[in-house]
Amino acid sequence: MTLGLLGYIGPGAGFVFTGTFLALLAALFSGAVSLMIWPVRAVRRLFTGARAYRDAKVKRIVYLGLDGLDPKLCERYMAEGKLPNLKKLADKGAYSRLRTTFPCLSPVAWSCFATGGNPAKHNIFGFLSRNPKTYAPELSSSRVRPPSRVLTIGKLKIPLGRPEVEMKRKSVPFWKLLGEHEIHSTILRVPITFPPEAFKGHLLSAMCTPDIRGTQGSFSFYSTAFDKVDQSNGLRIPLRKTAKGFEGEVHGPPDPESPTGAPIKIPLTIKVIAGRRGAPARYELRVSGQSHPLEKGKYSAWLPMRFTSGMLASAKGIARVLITATEPDFELYMTPINIDPASPALPISYPESYAIYLSKLMGSYATLGLAEDTWALNEGVIDEQAFLDQAFLNHEERETMFFNALEKTPRGVVACVFDASDRVQHMFYRCFNPEHPANKERDVEPYKLVIEQLYQKMDDLVGRTIAKLDDDTLLFVLSDHGFETFQRGVNLNSWLRDEGYLVLKDGATESGDFFEKVDWTKTRAYSVGLGGVYLNRVGR
Repeated sequence: MTLGLLGYIGPGAGFVFTGTFLALLAALFSGAVSLMIWPVRAVRRLFTGARAYRDAKVKRIVYLGLDGLDPKLCERYMAEGKLPNLKKLADKGAYSRLRTTFPCLSPVAWSCFATGGNPAKHNIFGFLSRNPKTYAPELSSSRVRPPSRVLTIGKLKIPLGRPEVEMKRKSVPFWKLLGEHEIHSTILRVPITFPPEAFKGHLLSAMCTPDIRGTQGSFSFYSTAFDKVDQSNGLRIPLRKTAKGFEGEVHGPPDPESPTGAPIKIPLTIKVIAGRRGAPARYELRVSGQSHPLEKGKYSAWLPMRFTSGMLASAKGIARVLITATEPDFELYMTPINIDPASPALPISYPESYAIYLSKLMGSYATLGLAEDTWALNEGVIDEQAFLDQAFLNHEERETMFFNALEKTPRGVVACVFDASDRVQHMFYRCFNPEHPANKERDVEPYKLVIEQLYQKMDDLVGRTIAKLDDDTLLFVLSDHGFETFQRGVNLNSWLRDEGYLVLKDGATESGDFFEKVDWTKTRAYSVGLGGVYLNRVGR
C-alpha cells in the first residue's frame, strides 16, 4: 500500500516528495483554529462586506481575458460583420485600443493587469530571468526549493517538512486587496499565479505551473522505429512489438531514491483488436491498472497515472494520447503529464480543495501552465489538425470552469483568461502569407481561415457570457498584446559575441548549454530570454 504524498514540482528543483504526517498535522491544527474563530470572522465579514457593497455602482465585475486577441484583426472582422457580439459590446459600451507592456510578453502584461504596477514594480520582465550566482536561466515567476531537513533510513530519504515555494512576482494582486475588504473573487487561469497565494477567494493557477516532471511541458513520442530513449527533441521512447500489440514505458517524475535523478517508470501496453468483416482495428491502452479505448487520429480522454517510489510515496498525473500512425511504424503521441487536479501532487489552486472541486464538477482537466503543445507541432510530432483539436479541448474545459464561476459568484469578481486565442495565432499566423519561410513545402490552404474562425469562436464566447449577466454586472473583455507576422529571428548572444561583449573561453566556438563555455571574467553583456540583455557587472 502506498501513501499519496504532497509534493512540489518546480523548475530547477525537480520533484520533491514530502511526508504526509506533518502536512496532516498542520492541516488539522489549521482547521481547528479556523473553527474556533469562525463566529468572530463571520460577524466581521457581515459588517465589512455590507460596507464594501453599500456604495458600489455594480455588484459584480467580470474580466474575460482573451490572450493575444489583436485589435487590428478585431476591428477588421467587426467591420465585416463577423464578430457581432464584440461589435454590439463596443457600440453599447466602450472600445479602445490598449498599449501593451514593454517587454510585450504575456507574463509581463498579465502581471501588470493583476497588480496595477509596471515591470519594475512587479519584477516580471519575461518568461526567464538569470540566476546572479550561476548565470543560468531560470523561471522568472517562481522558485522551488526542497526541504532543508531529510530523514535518511538506509537508502530511503524522507523529507521532514514542506519545500519552500517562492512567488517571485512582487506587488499585491487586486483580488487580494479586494479580499481584505470582504469582496470575493474567483480567479481562473490568470497567468503568473503559480504558486497560488492565499486570499479571500478562489484561484486556479495558470502559466508557469509545471508538469509532473518539473518542466514547462515535455511531451512523449512513442514509435516502433526507435531503439533507444532520446531526449534531444522531446522524449522519444521505443515501442516493442508483442504478440498482442505493443509495450513501452511512461517516464514520470524523478525518483527520490535514485542518486542520478532517473525518472520513475511505469509500464504501458497497447492491445490491437482486429476488426471484423473489414472494419478497422481497434486499440486498447493499459496504464496504471486501467484500460482505455483508443481511436487513430482522435485524442483519448485524460488517462490517470500513478508513479510510486519505494513503499511510502506516490504521485498522480494525467495525460492524453493520440495514435498518429499505424504503419509502417506504430506511433503514439502523449501530452505532457499534467498534475492530476483530483489529487494534486502540489498546490495548484487556492484553497487546495478548489482544484479538486473542479475535478469533481467536470472530470479531469489540463493543469499545465502552457497546456497547448506548440513544441510537439514545431517538431512535427503532431500535425496542425491535432494541435487545433488539443487547443479547443482545453478551451472547452476552461469554458466549463468559467461559466460555473459565473453561476457561483453572484457578486464580487470573476476573472478568467483563455489561452487558445494566443496559442493558435502563434502557430497559424503564418497562414496569412503563403510565402512565409515556415510554409516552405507546406500546404497552408486548409488553414487559411483558422484565425478568422478562432476570432468567431471567441466572439461566440463573449455572446454566451453576456447572456449570463444581469444589469448589475460590469464586463471587461481584454487582451494582453496583439499579433504580427514573425519571419526572422536574431540570436542576440551571437551578435554580442561578434561585437566583443560576450567572450568565450579559449578554444570554444559556441557558448554551450547554460553558458558553460563563456568567459565571465571578460564578458560585459549577455542575453537571457526573449530580448533581455544583462550587463555583467560586479554586484549585479
